[in-house]
Amino acid sequence: MLERQRRQLVLWVPVLFGLGIALYFALPREPTVAEVAGVATLAALMPFGRRGLIWGAVVAGLTVPALGFCVAALRTQAVAHPVLERDHFGTISGRVVELSRSSSGNPRMLLDEVVLHGGPPVARVRIALTGEEALPRDVAGRRVVLTARIGPPSGPVAPGAFDFRRLAWFQRLSAVGYSDMPVLLQGERPPPSLFRLRMRLSDGIRAHLDEPVAGFAAAILTGDRSTVDQGVLADLRASNLAHLLAISGLHMGLLTAFVFMLVRRGLALLPGVALRHPVKKWGAGAALLAGFAYLALSGASVPTQRAFVMATVVLVAVMIDRPAFTLRGVALAAMIILLIRPESLLQAGFQLSFAATAALVAVFEALRGVAWWRDERRGWVTRWRGVLALAVTSAVAGAATAPFGAFHFNQVSQFGLLANLLAVPLMGMVIMPAGVAAAVLAPLGLEGVAFAVMGLGIEVVLAIADWVAGLDGSTRAVKAGPPVALVLIAVAGCWAVLWRGPGRGLAVPVFAVALVLWAMTPRPDVLASPSGRLIGAMTPEGRALNRATGSNFAALSWLEDDGRDTDREAAAARWQAVDEEGWSVVRLADGWELLLVRGRTRWPQDLPPCEGRRIYLAANWSGDAPEGFAECETMWTKDRLRATGGLAIWLTGKGIRTETVADATPRRPWTRGPAR
Repeated sequence: MLERQRRQLVLWVPVLFGLGIALYFALPREPTVAEVAGVATLAALMPFGRRGLIWGAVVAGLTVPALGFCVAALRTQAVAHPVLERDHFGTISGRVVELSRSSSGNPRMLLDEVVLHGGPPVARVRIALTGEEALPRDVAGRRVVLTARIGPPSGPVAPGAFDFRRLAWFQRLSAVGYSDMPVLLQGERPPPSLFRLRMRLSDGIRAHLDEPVAGFAAAILTGDRSTVDQGVLADLRASNLAHLLAISGLHMGLLTAFVFMLVRRGLALLPGVALRHPVKKWGAGAALLAGFAYLALSGASVPTQRAFVMATVVLVAVMIDRPAFTLRGVALAAMIILLIRPESLLQAGFQLSFAATAALVAVFEALRGVAWWRDERRGWVTRWRGVLALAVTSAVAGAATAPFGAFHFNQVSQFGLLANLLAVPLMGMVIMPAGVAAAVLAPLGLEGVAFAVMGLGIEVVLAIADWVAGLDGSTRAVKAGPPVALVLIAVAGCWAVLWRGPGRGLAVPVFAVALVLWAMTPRPDVLASPSGRLIGAMTPEGRALNRATGSNFAALSWLEDDGRDTDREAAAARWQAVDEEGWSVVRLADGWELLLVRGRTRWPQDLPPCEGRRIYLAANWSGDAPEGFAECETMWTKDRLRATGGLAIWLTGKGIRTETVADATPRRPWTRGPAR
């Protein structure tokens, strides 16, 4: 049985390497230098893994994860930077290195070389602006000065929720904030740079097209998503077409494939060249150069870097006469990315990308061994191979990425297969070729014709997204799952793709266990924000919120994680509280009561005593509670809530189970003090 896996062992290397990275990020505290050195010593056993199949597998199973652990630890220290410890309001100056949009649709700037006038040193700062007019023209790469309120990156909105601080740490982001003041340009216009060139190209694209088509075109050609319409973005997400907007494997693959085909077939028209020179390799080289130019001009975001690495592996394989699409190529691309950016393992883009790619390569490798797919008699399969390949690609990629998408985004697109079958061919046959043609014709001033064709293709794609998003039941909400479920899903997927022989079927029960754990994980019955101003109580109809406004990000995150609806007004309408003098009571399940104390300096005289099934939230009360409540374990005051960074409570048959953000947050470099 093990002998059948000999050729597969190399494919397990990135899996084991990723296991070591995952173990590092799962630690409750940062490992010491001595501990990392001990793990590095274990990784040094690698040269001793060549003494037979079983011994080699055992040594690799220990040393490769150890190597991943050490690489992740070194990467964490390599990106170390100062993080703002408290809120700061004042004058800020810096150089604009990126433009984007906030979740509310407002323009947003990323500043480098930042100076906080009267504040501590920082690395990068991201600031959202109020209104389109707040952002000056030609601001890309310029130094600016403005007045803003900023603070450290925020922590999880509930125990176990997404921690933005970790993402900010690896982006060297010291603070985030907002400004409703004008942005002033500072100093001379900077010299030409790729960022300024990219913004000029985006402006040129928008000059030839109307919105919302122009925003979509700029996003897929230059990576500038600062003008993408929010309604279009919502439709793309609901129809499972949001991947068309991010420059990733699809765009890089379509671009390099089109350039490869164009150069190879164009040179084939010249018999003297085609018969004497390797035009196929020349086409691969031209495609590689085009991919590198696309990477540079699009801003070299992490998904684009990942796509370029995978495209490079394929094209280099063509140039050295090796099979282009193999699982070894996928494994090599994953290993390169994890070596450079080990934190990518925890990001949804990495998981979705490699889940789709590995599943597609494995399925098509299996189909090559099936007689009806080979269709050696050149029957109907040969005639319809393109359509069949598109259907298989969309179905396999959708099935492979669905669990990861549901885990990270709390929703599943019910008609995503239909939308991709209709939209992806347009991307490959119309939109991306027209974009390449526009780049070629731009020096001659003839790019307008290519942009017109591209615009028509985008209009059809947006119409498809709008139609699919408007269908009844287009999306299905999914509640948040435990991290162990995601781990088991990943293990099941790797096992199904990499194992050879009957043992592959073990992936099915592992995947089933993950789904059962996911389904059985209960949502908290009570949630409270660190300030105590936002409270959510679970009802049979869904989460009820005590406020219809304020703390919008936390409120929507709670509702999304519940897997029901994200209509905040409906959630606020479900709130049923009986008001008393100085306090309110909310009836919970199993006879429990949630008592909300409103007073700041005066404690309600008729507040029921701390006994029985009662939970107390005194979000306005600082210090200890009065006599009779000071020792109450179910009493949460303002100071206690702020110290714990938020609260989650589950009602059980034996009482209550509580968990705070501080309890669930590991002590790592990116977690400075209690969660905000």
